[in-house]
Amino acid sequence: MASFRLKYLSLGVLVFQTTSLVLTMRYSRTLQAEGPRYLASSAVVVAEVLKIFTCVLLVLKEHSYSMRALNSILRQEIIHKPIETLKLAIPSGIYTLQNNLLYVALSNLDAATYQVTYQLKILTTALFSVSMLGRRLGIYQWLSLLILMAGVALVQWPSESPTAKEKEVLSAGSQFVGVAAVLVACCSSGFAGVYFEKILKESKQSVWVRNIQLGMFGFVFGLFGMLTYDGERVRESGMFQGYNTVTWTVVALQALGGLVIAAVIKYADNILKGFATSLSIILSTLISYFWLQDFDPTSVFFLGAVLVIVATFLYGYECKQAPNPSRA
Repeated sequence: MASFRLKYLSLGVLVFQTTSLVLTMRYSRTLQAEGPRYLASSAVVVAEVLKIFTCVLLVLKEHSYSMRALNSILRQEIIHKPIETLKLAIPSGIYTLQNNLLYVALSNLDAATYQVTYQLKILTTALFSVSMLGRRLGIYQWLSLLILMAGVALVQWPSESPTAKEKEVLSAGSQFVGVAAVLVACCSSGFAGVYFEKILKESKQSVWVRNIQLGMFGFVFGLFGMLTYDGERVRESGMFQGYNTVTWTVVALQALGGLVIAAVIKYADNILKGFATSLSIILSTLISYFWLQDFDPTSVFFLGAVLVIVATFLYGYECKQAPNPSRA
């Protein structure tokens, strides 16, 4: 009964986190009119700090809140194993790039289009899994990937006559830039996710310790990127310029993302994760239409969204029915 509650609790949190992050990030980057816009590079750095802090607390909890045990584990697993730690620099750098790209994407795309298009990470993850982990995909999975590509293509299909509201939103940014940012983020997400999974399988380290290592490199890369691209603005007004309640909410939700995924992987399965993703897409679409009012869905968009949702379920169905022999 406890595992049943944890399963659906983790999925509920995933739906909340995914939907809330997309909508609040979109709102904070395009629709919030009060004060100067915050620096996306700064938000990425602060999110990494929060993630490290949270993972340290989780490791501390695992060892009965013993500071001596925590210090011993961090020294042994991070300082005394430099090669193992350096392996995390690659996915960490890619994740940092990806997090910055998501801000770019949501500055130029409505939340619903972003949510559906970003599901292409299923395709990139599958392809990298085949090439890097030697996984075999079944007929249902290959079919689901074809349906996914068709669905995303329909979502991106240009409408014949955009509404006045759509013209107003699109004038503030380029849809091409937004789509390009999402596609690069999908590729980076697929590679980094599979690479990180490979590292986890080759070692017995706690997933929280690994996330601390990821966060350390992410903080360094993020700080370097912030000083390189926004260094002048940081020196003039500080790295927390434009921060308000919405900004801090975005940062907290972004930091929560990786931890929620870890919980879902531990307590749930692919089919339920697909259900959570699909529900998040539906909620993002409805809220974008009724609350943010920056999105006017067409019948072609709805058809594409339905195909993406079907593809998500179909991919998870194959995983459930025919487990990969390499995992056995």
